[in-house]
Amino acid sequence: MSEQTLVLSLDSGGDVVIRLRPDLAPGHVERITKLAKDGFYDGVVFHRVIPGFMAQGGDPTGTGTSGSKEPDLKAEFSDEPHVRGTCSMARTMNPDSANSQFFICFDDARFLDRQYTVWGEVTEGMEHVDALPKGEPPATPGKIVKAEVRD
Repeated sequence: MSEQTLVLSLDSGGDVVIRLRPDLAPGHVERITKLAKDGFYDGVVFHRVIPGFMAQGGDPTGTGTSGSKEPDLKAEFSDEPHVRGTCSMARTMNPDSANSQFFICFDDARFLDRQYTVWGEVTEGMEHVDALPKGEPPATPGKIVKAEVRD
């Protein structure tokens, strides 16, 4: 089977290429793939961008309190480390509450290991993630113009 990637085209003019990891989190990769193919992530902002930590997006309302209409996912925690470029699912205090929100680590965040589901890793374009406007929320948040899955 060919390796799938998720390409996030950001409004800053750059593409972020993410290698999907169904070997770590098959259910989460399936969800993200479905949402991307349905156009769910198109136009969605990064509503929480903390320098030295992570950029979070995937909420259609841009508030960090919402998700898709799909049911929440069961956790698929692994030993994969949360390091620069790691893509992982956001959730509430309930481990089985991930839905559509995700985050991309700017730096080592190993304290998240085995508590959040890692589903991918940035292989190209991390500089575009670094360039996202910072804040919780940013005054003018960076946006995903288009999310597409490629084989």
